[in-house]
Amino acid sequence: MLSRRALLTGSLALILTPATVAMAQTQAEWSQNYEAVSRTRVQRTSTPMLSAESLAATEQMIEYYRNIAARGGWQPVQGVQGLRVGSKSPAVIALRQRLIITGDLDPAAGESPIFDSYVEAGVRRFQARHGISSTGTMTATTVTAMNVPVDIRIRQLEINVARLRSLVAGGLSNRYVVANIPAALVETVEGGMVHTRHAAGVGKIDRQSPLLNSKVVEVNFNPFWTVPASIIKKDLIPKMQKEPNYLTDNKIRIFNGNQELSPSQVNWFSDEATRYRFRQDPGGELNSMGFVRINIPNKDGVYMHDTPSKGIFGDDFRFVSSGCIRVQNVRDYIEWLLKDTPGWSREQIDATFKSGERIDARLSQPVPIHWIYMTAWATPDGLVQFRDDIYNKDGLGASIPVASRTPTEPDEEMFLQN
Repeated sequence: MLSRRALLTGSLALILTPATVAMAQTQAEWSQNYEAVSRTRVQRTSTPMLSAESLAATEQMIEYYRNIAARGGWQPVQGVQGLRVGSKSPAVIALRQRLIITGDLDPAAGESPIFDSYVEAGVRRFQARHGISSTGTMTATTVTAMNVPVDIRIRQLEINVARLRSLVAGGLSNRYVVANIPAALVETVEGGMVHTRHAAGVGKIDRQSPLLNSKVVEVNFNPFWTVPASIIKKDLIPKMQKEPNYLTDNKIRIFNGNQELSPSQVNWFSDEATRYRFRQDPGGELNSMGFVRINIPNKDGVYMHDTPSKGIFGDDFRFVSSGCIRVQNVRDYIEWLLKDTPGWSREQIDATFKSGERIDARLSQPVPIHWIYMTAWATPDGLVQFRDDIYNKDGLGASIPVASRTPTEPDEEMFLQN
């Protein structure tokens, strides 16, 4: 567990003191030492987001940020958008100070106006802590996150500590799954350590993924997809008005009871379609659930699944679904879920994917699962994470702007790092 002393003498030691200011004045730039750059990277952590260890670290991080506030906090950075390695601008000096204050850059970085490899590494670290692709370039999203005031970050931490306390209070199983909706991230946890970590696609702002505590009970291989009533009305009818061949092209069939109808039999400029059942044929390259569906009993009728649209996992902001959760690297996920279920080795899982056969695998021991909402948390190594309050559950309104949802290239660090 991270002690108060270790925290205050570790991360907070990166805040400027008279000695470090003097050093900075005589050392405008670090020497190009790649070992120093590597120390700023966000290292992979085995501590679960939902754990007693994360709770303790987050409680202590509140003190860390209160200390920053007592020292004057940080000033907004301006004129930095688009800056990257090789850029030269007076704005880089202020950027260095901003990164130093939150421990993303060593105080010895100095006051040079040059955007060197050390500033780039500091920006990458900041981006990784805020769920932004770690490009090292000052994007608009990065600037937005950097300019959230320290008092708002403190409030975020306080709100999320309360959430963590309530979630941890009842105790956690030896094996469980946690899906953090604002982070669009899924972790499998065993023996108090993260076993696998998966980028996820979660509910849109107007079709939110619910908070729930349940158990994973079954895995459906090569499933049919029955179109939910809300999607028929909001999406499918407008789509058919514009593209009459959409259902046929996507192998979606229409049923009135047990009788199959042709799309030409339906009046798409009325609500007639809402009276019918729509079912998409199995097929991982086309079916909206991909190769697999993971069943979780709950009142909202949501579940987890694969997706043929793998490109979404490369976006910073993966709020794309109608409430269910899409899971990256789903084979690794279900291999972990089924590890104690006889007959479901990785070889058998891969063979079932390849066969296209409709098979259900009932877990011999259902695995607890928690869909949670955490916009700030920390780990015992002193690393603090922040995410956009996408559903405005923190109650801070416009105090924290929700960043742009412009897709970016896939970033392995964002997927793998907590």
